[in-house]
Amino acid sequence: MQFKATLTETNMRKTIFAAVATLALGGCSLTLPVQGQMTDGSDRFTGTATGYLDGSGDLQIVADSGTTCTGDFVYVNDRQGEGVFTCDDGRSGPFQFVSSGSRGTGTGVLSGQPLTFTFGE
Repeated sequence: MQFKATLTETNMRKTIFAAVATLALGGCSLTLPVQGQMTDGSDRFTGTATGYLDGSGDLQIVADSGTTCTGDFVYVNDRQGEGVFTCDDGRSGPFQFVSSGSRGTGTGVLSGQPLTFTFGE
């Protein structure tokens, strides 16, 4: 008696789709450069924004003064996201942005002081 294992065409497609989906969801992200400033001109900053396929991401900036701020964000629709900054000097505050996918603009507030930023190339 000889055993022969075969996959039907439908099962093969499902297996391939599952493998591709696992790879895609397992680590795909997009990291873009960020630059901005406090709107009163008191500090400028640079950093990165990383977005993930699940609609979440993180924003990390370092000000010329040396302050580092990080913030997690979520997309609230296809083009807009929001999050909260927490800085190593104790400041914190919300931010929001509009994205075209590979670039965008945002605004936020750190302890009552407004800021603006852009991201992308």
